[in-house]
Amino acid sequence: MTRFLIAHPSTEPGTDIRRMGPQPIALAAAVLAVLIAGVAAVALWRSYGGTAPEPERLLQARQLQARAAQASEQLVEKTKGLEVTQQESIDQLQMVQDQLQTLRRILASQQADTKRLAEQVASLTEAVDGLRQSFASSQSEPASAPTRNPAVRARARAMSAAHHRRSKIRG
Repeated sequence: MTRFLIAHPSTEPGTDIRRMGPQPIALAAAVLAVLIAGVAAVALWRSYGGTAPEPERLLQARQLQARAAQASEQLVEKTKGLEVTQQESIDQLQMVQDQLQTLRRILASQQADTKRLAEQVASLTEAVDGLRQSFASSQSEPASAPTRNPAVRARARAMSAAHHRRSKIRG
Protein backbone atom coordinates (compact mmCIF):
# COMPACT_ATOMS: atom_id res chain seq x y z
CA MET A 1 0.00 0.00 0.00
CA THR A 2 0.96 3.48 -0.55
CA ARG A 3 1.43 5.76 2.22
CA PHE A 4 -0.06 9.20 2.18
CA LEU A 5 1.12 12.16 4.09
CA ILE A 6 -2.18 12.31 5.91
CA ALA A 7 -2.63 9.47 8.28
CA HIS A 8 -5.94 7.78 8.78
CA PRO A 9 -7.41 8.27 12.29
CA SER A 10 -7.84 4.59 12.89
CA THR A 11 -4.18 3.99 12.41
CA GLU A 12 -3.00 6.45 15.00
CA PRO A 13 -2.56 5.10 18.47
CA GLY A 14 -4.99 6.25 21.22
CA THR A 15 -7.77 7.53 18.94
CA ASP A 16 -9.35 4.34 17.89
CA ILE A 17 -13.16 4.59 18.05
CA ARG A 18 -13.46 0.95 18.84
CA ARG A 19 -11.32 1.39 21.93
CA MET A 20 -13.52 4.14 23.40
CA GLY A 21 -16.39 1.79 23.58
CA PRO A 22 -19.14 2.50 26.13
CA GLN A 23 -17.45 5.45 27.90
CA PRO A 24 -19.10 8.34 25.99
CA ILE A 25 -22.53 6.78 26.34
CA ALA A 26 -22.06 6.27 30.05
CA LEU A 27 -20.80 9.81 30.44
CA ALA A 28 -23.81 11.24 28.56
CA ALA A 29 -26.17 9.09 30.62
CA ALA A 30 -24.59 10.32 33.87
CA VAL A 31 -24.90 14.00 32.80
CA LEU A 32 -28.53 13.44 31.80
CA ALA A 33 -29.28 11.79 35.15
CA VAL A 34 -27.70 14.71 37.05
CA LEU A 35 -29.78 17.23 35.04
CA ILE A 36 -33.01 15.32 35.68
CA ALA A 37 -32.20 15.09 39.38
CA GLY A 38 -31.54 18.87 39.51
CA VAL A 39 -34.80 19.74 37.78
CA ALA A 40 -36.69 17.37 40.06
CA ALA A 41 -35.05 18.92 43.15
CA VAL A 42 -36.02 22.44 42.04
CA ALA A 43 -39.58 21.32 41.33
CA LEU A 44 -39.85 19.64 44.77
CA TRP A 45 -38.37 22.66 46.52
CA ARG A 46 -40.87 25.02 44.85
CA SER A 47 -43.85 22.82 45.52
CA TYR A 48 -43.12 21.99 49.17
CA GLY A 49 -40.63 24.31 50.71
CA GLY A 50 -40.37 27.60 48.90
CA THR A 51 -42.72 30.02 47.30
CA ALA A 52 -42.90 30.37 43.58
CA PRO A 53 -41.33 33.59 42.35
CA GLU A 54 -44.02 34.24 39.75
CA PRO A 55 -46.81 35.14 42.22
CA GLU A 56 -44.37 37.32 44.15
CA ARG A 57 -43.35 39.06 40.96
CA LEU A 58 -46.98 39.54 40.02
CA LEU A 59 -47.72 40.94 43.47
CA GLN A 60 -44.74 43.30 43.25
CA ALA A 61 -45.76 44.36 39.76
CA ARG A 62 -49.29 45.11 40.97
CA GLN A 63 -47.94 47.06 43.94
CA LEU A 64 -45.70 49.07 41.63
CA GLN A 65 -48.65 49.75 39.34
CA ALA A 66 -50.75 50.86 42.30
CA ARG A 67 -47.95 53.16 43.51
CA ALA A 68 -47.50 54.56 40.02
CA ALA A 69 -51.24 55.17 39.73
CA GLN A 70 -51.30 56.84 43.15
CA ALA A 71 -48.31 59.00 42.26
CA SER A 72 -49.98 59.90 38.98
CA GLU A 73 -53.18 60.91 40.78
CA GLN A 74 -51.18 63.01 43.21
CA LEU A 75 -49.43 64.72 40.32
CA VAL A 76 -52.77 65.40 38.66
CA GLU A 77 -54.14 66.88 41.91
CA LYS A 78 -51.05 69.02 42.41
CA THR A 79 -51.22 70.17 38.81
CA LYS A 80 -54.86 71.16 39.24
CA GLY A 81 -53.94 72.97 42.46
CA LEU A 82 -51.17 74.82 40.65
CA GLU A 83 -53.57 75.75 37.87
CA VAL A 84 -56.03 77.16 40.40
CA THR A 85 -53.27 79.06 42.18
CA GLN A 86 -51.97 80.39 38.89
CA GLN A 87 -55.44 81.54 37.87
CA GLU A 88 -55.91 83.27 41.24
CA SER A 89 -52.56 84.99 40.79
CA ILE A 90 -53.55 86.12 37.31
CA ASP A 91 -56.84 87.48 38.65
CA GLN A 92 -55.07 89.33 41.46
CA LEU A 93 -52.55 90.74 39.01
CA GLN A 94 -55.37 91.94 36.78
CA MET A 95 -57.02 93.65 39.77
CA VAL A 96 -53.74 95.33 40.70
CA GLN A 97 -53.28 96.50 37.11
CA ASP A 98 -56.82 97.91 37.08
CA GLN A 99 -56.17 99.71 40.38
CA LEU A 100 -52.91 101.07 39.00
CA GLN A 101 -54.68 102.40 35.91
CA THR A 102 -57.31 104.04 38.13
CA LEU A 103 -54.61 105.61 40.30
CA ARG A 104 -52.81 106.89 37.20
CA ARG A 105 -56.03 108.49 35.96
CA ILE A 106 -56.66 110.07 39.38
CA LEU A 107 -53.07 111.33 39.54
CA ALA A 108 -53.33 112.82 36.05
CA SER A 109 -56.61 114.52 37.05
CA GLN A 110 -55.07 115.88 40.25
CA GLN A 111 -52.05 117.15 38.36
CA ALA A 112 -54.34 118.92 35.88
CA ASP A 113 -56.32 120.45 38.78
CA THR A 114 -53.09 121.52 40.47
CA LYS A 115 -51.87 123.15 37.26
CA ARG A 116 -55.22 124.94 36.79
CA LEU A 117 -55.21 126.16 40.40
CA ALA A 118 -51.61 127.32 40.08
CA GLU A 119 -52.56 129.32 36.99
CA GLN A 120 -55.53 130.82 38.87
CA VAL A 121 -53.30 131.73 41.83
CA ALA A 122 -50.82 133.34 39.42
CA SER A 123 -53.58 135.40 37.77
CA LEU A 124 -54.95 136.42 41.18
CA THR A 125 -51.45 137.39 42.29
CA GLU A 126 -51.08 139.53 39.17
CA ALA A 127 -54.46 141.15 39.87
CA VAL A 128 -53.50 141.88 43.50
CA ASP A 129 -50.17 143.31 42.34
CA GLY A 130 -52.02 145.47 39.82
CA LEU A 131 -54.35 146.72 42.55
CA ARG A 132 -51.43 147.48 44.87
CA GLN A 133 -49.68 149.39 42.14
CA SER A 134 -52.83 151.36 41.31
CA PHE A 135 -53.38 152.03 45.01
CA ALA A 136 -49.76 153.09 45.41
CA SER A 137 -49.99 155.33 42.37
CA SER A 138 -53.21 156.87 43.69
CA GLN A 139 -51.50 157.54 47.01
CA SER A 140 -48.55 159.22 45.33
CA GLU A 141 -50.66 161.45 43.04
CA PRO A 142 -50.19 165.17 43.38
CA ALA A 143 -52.09 167.14 46.01
CA SER A 144 -54.54 168.38 43.46
CA ALA A 145 -56.21 165.01 43.24
CA PRO A 146 -57.54 165.07 46.80
CA THR A 147 -59.16 168.39 46.19
CA ARG A 148 -61.14 166.99 43.35
CA ASN A 149 -62.75 164.18 45.35
CA PRO A 150 -62.36 164.72 49.09
CA ALA A 151 -65.28 162.44 49.98
CA VAL A 152 -63.67 159.33 48.44
CA ARG A 153 -60.40 160.05 50.21
CA ALA A 154 -62.11 160.50 53.56
CA ARG A 155 -64.02 157.29 53.13
CA ALA A 156 -60.81 155.34 52.31
CA ARG A 157 -59.12 156.72 55.44
CA ALA A 158 -62.09 155.73 57.55
CA MET A 159 -62.07 152.20 56.19
CA SER A 160 -58.34 151.90 56.72
CA ALA A 161 -58.66 153.06 60.31
CA ALA A 162 -61.51 150.63 60.97
CA HIS A 163 -59.50 147.80 59.50
CA HIS A 164 -56.53 148.80 61.63
CA ARG A 165 -58.67 148.75 64.79
CA ARG A 166 -60.08 145.31 63.98
CA SER A 167 -56.57 143.95 63.50
CA LYS A 168 -55.52 145.21 66.95
CA ILE A 169 -58.58 143.66 68.59
CA ARG A 170 -57.95 140.26 67.02
CA GLY A 171 -54.24 140.15 67.49
